[in-house]
Amino acid sequence: MNREVPGKCPLCNGEIKVTEIQCNKCGIVIQGQFDLCKFCRLNEQQKYFVEVFIKNRGNIKEIEKELGISYPTVRNKLDDVISDLGHTVKKSTVNQKEILEKLKEGEISKEEALKLLKG
Repeated sequence: MNREVPGKCPLCNGEIKVTEIQCNKCGIVIQGQFDLCKFCRLNEQQKYFVEVFIKNRGNIKEIEKELGISYPTVRNKLDDVISDLGHTVKKSTVNQKEILEKLKEGEISKEEALKLLKG
C-alpha cells in the first residue's frame, strides 16, 4: 500500500514537518526538520486537477471535457491551486476580447461566453 505524507495535519489543519527520512536501498536514516514541497500542500482533488492540467498541456477545452466541468469552474479550480501554492491570485475583470477569442477557438461554448460576458 502506497501512503503519502499528508500535506496538512489531519487534526488541526496545521503545517506538517517531516522529522525523519530513510533510504529504501541502503537503509540510512536522516533526522532533522524537513519542509514538504509546495505541491504536498494540495489536497487529493487539487493534485488530480494539476495532473489533468499538465497532461492536457493547459488546454482548457480538453480539461473541461476530461473533468466534465465548465470554463469558469476550471478557472476557479486553477485559482484555488495557485492560492494553495502560496501565490496571490489576481482576480481578472471580464475581458470581452479574451472571451470572444476563446469562443472563436472553440475553448468555450456560446452559453459559457454569455455567462462570462454578463459577469
